[in-house]
Amino acid sequence: MMTRRVTAMTVSEPGARFVRNEVVIDDPRADEVLVRVQAVGMCHSDLAVRAGEFPFPLPGVVGHEGSGIVESVGADVTSLRVGDRVMLTFDSCGHCVNCVSNMPSRCRSFLAHNFTNGARPDGSPTLWHDGQKLHGNFFGQSSFATYALARERNTVAVPDVAVDLAPELLAPLGCGIQTGVGSVLNVLTPGADSAVAVFGAGAVGLAAVMAAALLPIRELIVVDIQDSRLELAKRLGATKVVNSRSADPVEALKDLTSGGPDFVVESSGVPTALAQAIRSLGSGGTAGVVGVPPFGVTAPVDVADIVNDSKRVVGIVEGQTNPPEFLPQLAGLVASGKLPVGELVKTFPLEEIERAAEAMKSGEAIKPVLIP
Repeated sequence: MMTRRVTAMTVSEPGARFVRNEVVIDDPRADEVLVRVQAVGMCHSDLAVRAGEFPFPLPGVVGHEGSGIVESVGADVTSLRVGDRVMLTFDSCGHCVNCVSNMPSRCRSFLAHNFTNGARPDGSPTLWHDGQKLHGNFFGQSSFATYALARERNTVAVPDVAVDLAPELLAPLGCGIQTGVGSVLNVLTPGADSAVAVFGAGAVGLAAVMAAALLPIRELIVVDIQDSRLELAKRLGATKVVNSRSADPVEALKDLTSGGPDFVVESSGVPTALAQAIRSLGSGGTAGVVGVPPFGVTAPVDVADIVNDSKRVVGIVEGQTNPPEFLPQLAGLVASGKLPVGELVKTFPLEEIERAAEAMKSGEAIKPVLIP
């Protein structure tokens, strides 16, 4: 019991730096899996926790886009074996009405399982440091470490068609890529001749671009403030781009689409961008909201505009996916070259996590992936 010592990047308090520490990780319980982490993506949520903007208790270990190899399994695990290559994703309870309906991203205990507990669902810890309990179980994994303890529910085997993919291409599928692609393919489902706009050319937004580029739509327009990201968006399939530092994105989108896009994905998490995304929609259009600002932040929306133009605004968590089905499909698309995730990825050693965070903030790296 509690016999394995591992390396983890811990955060002591809001605003603190990541620090390399030796910690103790628990043995897997009956429904759990111990994974040797080969790669882990860095996501906005990890840095938001570090900044004190998202409700995860500190001190603790974050990281929620892990990929690796199964090291050991609990007695009740049936779908995974030691040695399997796996992708880690968000956790869910498995027994609420949404989970049993194969909609775990709408789990009624989503926040507790992925953020606020900082421990197993029953409150027991998974990590210790210097003999003291350390908050873990972030998104059911806390994978900024050499090993991660996850549940069978949020651990997905890599399909045979993708078994040769590098771990740094598999890791981002568990959250950021899944969110962007699923938002387009599972929720918005734009039809032929639709105009789609994406606000924010980060990892989630560009994943949405890659997904939309697979469809026979009329226009695919990306809005961002960095020209380098807009150039990448064009390489990934955008037909037009708008730099919102130099042009009003609402006016530009209405001009470029003769009245406004049919669908908008807002991935930036900036409240003013959300307001602009909604205003830019054409009559009857739908805005999918995936970017999350600090909890409690509100956006100034024009209610009359929403009502009079019959607009819809829908919040989307994790692309509204069922990971055991969706992640293998994503891995297959990456392996086939249809989803060029490698265009977004820049790798860093785990110990250089602060450099990765700075690269993400500056725009140098769209999807930093840490290699233990």
